[in-house]
Amino acid sequence: MEVILANPRGFCAGVERAIAIVERALEKFGAPIYVRHEVVHNKYVCDDLRAKGAIFIDHLSDVPSGSTVIFSAHGVSQAVRAEAEQRGLKVFDATCPLVTKVHVEVAKMRRDEREIVMIGHRKHPEVEGTMGQSDGGMYLVETVEDVANLSVRNEDQLSYVTQTTLSVDDASQIVAALRQRFPLIQGPKKDDICYATQNRQESAKSLAEQCEFIIVVGSPNSSNSNRLREVAAARGVESRMVDNATEIESSWVEGKVRVGITAGASAPEVLVEQVIDRLKALGVSIVRQDQGSPENVTFPLPMELQR
Repeated sequence: MEVILANPRGFCAGVERAIAIVERALEKFGAPIYVRHEVVHNKYVCDDLRAKGAIFIDHLSDVPSGSTVIFSAHGVSQAVRAEAEQRGLKVFDATCPLVTKVHVEVAKMRRDEREIVMIGHRKHPEVEGTMGQSDGGMYLVETVEDVANLSVRNEDQLSYVTQTTLSVDDASQIVAALRQRFPLIQGPKKDDICYATQNRQESAKSLAEQCEFIIVVGSPNSSNSNRLREVAAARGVESRMVDNATEIESSWVEGKVRVGITAGASAPEVLVEQVIDRLKALGVSIVRQDQGSPENVTFPLPMELQR
């Protein structure tokens, strides 16, 4: 049995930056450091940071006055920012810069008195944060069916933005439906779905062309990891998502010739290595990297946390 490793896979620049912000804050200010929401959606990462002194909270009311709080990579609403300022909390913002780009787009669109349709997953923290950049004038759609039922105030002044971790294929179908329903709708100058999401979905498609079974390393609440599993399934290839190697069942790969492994943007490489070890114990004799394009994107840390 042969294993093919997706390329690229695992951590993206935004995730690396968010984790580094928490670790540097712990080094500089000591524990505890409060983090609003899981800084990234991965159990292994959050458990590791928790062990180092991070405390993950959902509400700023859980943060003692005078404490340091970090906003997660998914971003927060303007109301959360205002509450943190009002309470005098020391804030480090780990929002992914590519999510911040969408927030800036929303602010400009609203200044131009445009209504905005956001394409995204309801209750996902990134969607809540982006929808919270404006006090009204925004609509959320998750499916093509939602577009058919959408009612807006002014079709002539309509724009759209997207969650950064959507399925590229699904989002394009929804955008097409929006353009058909609202011919004058305007999109962002540059695609909101981030480079890492797009690259990992392309690498999953490549695996699907070569493999009989694909394992996606990622936590259940990770949007981009779920999309990788769906990309494989859409191409008729069975796939399973696992938080770690202990979840892999021998029956999944029994009789398989080629198995693919990929990892969501919030999953560390150590988990991929553990999955490889587990598959070697189940009979894998060859492990090779798939062809792909290297990623050279980096995002700087806040000045106060730079060494």
